[in-house]
Amino acid sequence: MAPPEIDARRAGLGILVVFLAPALLVYAGFTIYPVLRTFYNAFHAIKPQGVVEFVGLSNFTALLLTDSIFWKAVANTAIFTIVATIVDVVGGLLLALCLFARAPLAPLLRVVWFTPVLMSYVVVGIIWVWFYDYDWGLANAVLHWLGLGAYEQSWLGHPSTALWSVLVAHEWKWLGFNMIVFLAALHALPAEVLGAAELDNCGWFAKLVYIIAPMLRTTIVNLLVLSFIGKMMVFDLIWVMTGGGPLWSTETVSTYVYKRAFEWNTFDLGYPSAIAVLWFIIILIFIAIMTRLLRQRDRLEF
Repeated sequence: MAPPEIDARRAGLGILVVFLAPALLVYAGFTIYPVLRTFYNAFHAIKPQGVVEFVGLSNFTALLLTDSIFWKAVANTAIFTIVATIVDVVGGLLLALCLFARAPLAPLLRVVWFTPVLMSYVVVGIIWVWFYDYDWGLANAVLHWLGLGAYEQSWLGHPSTALWSVLVAHEWKWLGFNMIVFLAALHALPAEVLGAAELDNCGWFAKLVYIIAPMLRTTIVNLLVLSFIGKMMVFDLIWVMTGGGPLWSTETVSTYVYKRAFEWNTFDLGYPSAIAVLWFIIILIFIAIMTRLLRQRDRLEF
């Protein structure tokens, strides 16, 4: 007969399994299975009426060697990711420092800057499509009012400005999130260290570079990684504002996968699955590299 402690442990384990089982089944059905199925599809040609043909690495070969649109989407995604990630983190930190320094109207600014985070991508996209409208959009109206009518243009309709216009809308939505995270981290810093810097007559820039930034290193690294992942998979805002156009100028890997799977009528889910698998692997590799490069080797103690 087992000791009472073992019986109690088994009973507790059984109760834990009963409560976790529904969540695990949902997770397996809606996350694990789709991921495994995507990997499976990547090595097959998935035709209508359930026809499945093993093609090995053919999808990946065609993707890397002959698909010029894919490489255009990769270039757009890379530009969007690099610029938006840097602006996200640096801009969020600057806004947080502004509030931390108790700037005038700081409570109002906190609400104004954070409100876009609460909006869905669809709402944000529609707002900025109106803002960029050529005939009655606010962007061209302001330029006309300032006497800069020569710079009026179709911001989302021209290949040279479309991607940057979407990027501005994206930053408008997400800067407030990074601001709140940095603001919480700033308030968690030891007051003794900041007070000592003020006693030493340390300027704001020197305090930021030599004191605040090193102590916020963990927060900065985490936000860089999270922002990088989100930008590499950007879809919603691009789809609402431009749909990937004009002339592929805002096409990202995510929008391209969707088009190849559901809009191009190629009747083959294997090829877009190969794109998704390859991009998933690339994201994992870059995350590992970023984490290793940005990892703090010397632990700060305070």
